[in-house]
Amino acid sequence: MSWIREGELTIIERFCANIIKAGPMPKHVAFIMDGNRRYAQKCHVERQQGHSQGFDKLAQTLRWCLNLGIREVTVYAFSIENFKRSKEEVDGLMDLARQKFSRLLEEQENLKKHGVCIRVLGDLPLLPVDIQELIAQAVLATRNYNKCFLNVCFAYTSRHEISNAVREMAWGVEQGLLEPSDVSESLLDQCLYTNNSPDPDLLIRTSGEVRLSDFLLWQKARDSYLEERRRQQMERDQAYVSKKLQQEGSSCLGDSRRRRTLLQKCTALREERIQGFLQALEHKRADFFERLCPVSA
Repeated sequence: MSWIREGELTIIERFCANIIKAGPMPKHVAFIMDGNRRYAQKCHVERQQGHSQGFDKLAQTLRWCLNLGIREVTVYAFSIENFKRSKEEVDGLMDLARQKFSRLLEEQENLKKHGVCIRVLGDLPLLPVDIQELIAQAVLATRNYNKCFLNVCFAYTSRHEISNAVREMAWGVEQGLLEPSDVSESLLDQCLYTNNSPDPDLLIRTSGEVRLSDFLLWQKARDSYLEERRRQQMERDQAYVSKKLQQEGSSCLGDSRRRRTLLQKCTALREERIQGFLQALEHKRADFFERLCPVSA
């Protein structure tokens, strides 16, 4: 089954699409792919067949999203927690991943036609090397497309994404790219796997469950604290400036022009360090894929 199914929508699908398009449309929709095992049990088929049919439904859903003009889709395909399932089921899911990522590479013309950029988000070194290589080929082959984006969360949990972002910031400090005072929630935002994506407008769990299951936890909560984080950053900058003025001498403490100049300089230097760090981080992540796929790079 193709990742993006071609062909006209049915009459019912067109009717529903026209109704949906009459209202405000989400730009980014996220899906927790859930219920495949329960579906298999209900239909008295093997679990692997349930997972395979779940992928087929995903392909149909992606076609609907393209038709509706939804520019970005994120799917929670495989959690790190899924490695705790039976060896037989995990091996089956890895085999399915091999099949589907191989098929993705066969569909490059279709992806180019629709301008689909594939991103695979997660702790990819946890996966078998051959699957990492297939993923690298797909990511590198589509990285310059920008009409729409498909983010596949594979070997992913939100807690791991957040802890990885913290490790990336620690790496930046160790490398001398950042000052410890540069570390903030705003910087953590930019170190997440999803740093290139807007937050989802709509999150759907296909099984009808209402649990988030460790998916995009930070992204679903961070908007509530945006103003608070800005205020905290301003307070840190002002504290730095006050300390700097004290070091220069008490006569400077009341100099508002000097205070303003130092504050602007402090902000500019921090932004320069952060931009340099983010460029280095982007290069580091791109290098991971290019090492797996040197020919395509």
